[in-house]
Amino acid sequence: MTETLAQAFETLKRSRSMLEPVLKTFNARLTQFGSDPRSAFWRNAEWQRRRYNILSGLFSEDDRQGGLTITDFGCGYGAFFDYLKDRPVMDGSRYTGIDMSAAMIQQAQTTIEDTRATFQRHLIATEATDYTFVCGTYNMNMGADEDEWADYVKASLAQLWSKTNKALGFNMLRSDAPEKYQSLYYADGEEFLDFCRNNLSPDVTYSNDNPLPDWTLFIRR
Repeated sequence: MTETLAQAFETLKRSRSMLEPVLKTFNARLTQFGSDPRSAFWRNAEWQRRRYNILSGLFSEDDRQGGLTITDFGCGYGAFFDYLKDRPVMDGSRYTGIDMSAAMIQQAQTTIEDTRATFQRHLIATEATDYTFVCGTYNMNMGADEDEWADYVKASLAQLWSKTNKALGFNMLRSDAPEKYQSLYYADGEEFLDFCRNNLSPDVTYSNDNPLPDWTLFIRR
């Protein structure tokens, strides 16, 4: 795993320039819409919530009463924390939101004053937590080479997994989505299912999230 992580870090370093157009696009949307699903290019609040409902299924039954540490990678303005904050799973829990956008982090820090939540600007997870969530973070590639983007996603997942104690859940747009839009990345679920099973953990579950144009993978220790 050490060699794999070293390779992942090299890929992540090379990906910085590829991510710049994505960063600029999200910053522009935040300026336009503020703390709103449209800033994260979600169709509406209902579809955003549906994704959170699916991802929250990652929590084991025993962990739903709280006392956890949680990473939200690509947290944006902190919408997933707002979704979780009044649920039992956040009792005695700590949430860390990570985003590459300083503007998004500032927005989250300004609007969310709950002491259970902290927000950091990074391209990686810097501390180990029980659960890691990645919601929509890998969807926008702004026309980047698809093979290079897939390599970036896999490197990011490997790094996040190295900082995950219990389970990681992420979603991506399906390659067979009925509608496709420019600048978005539509992923082959089988490719990423194989990657996770072969490189992260044999305990991986896949779901087709129709009518959402997504699939979701849960990886557990």
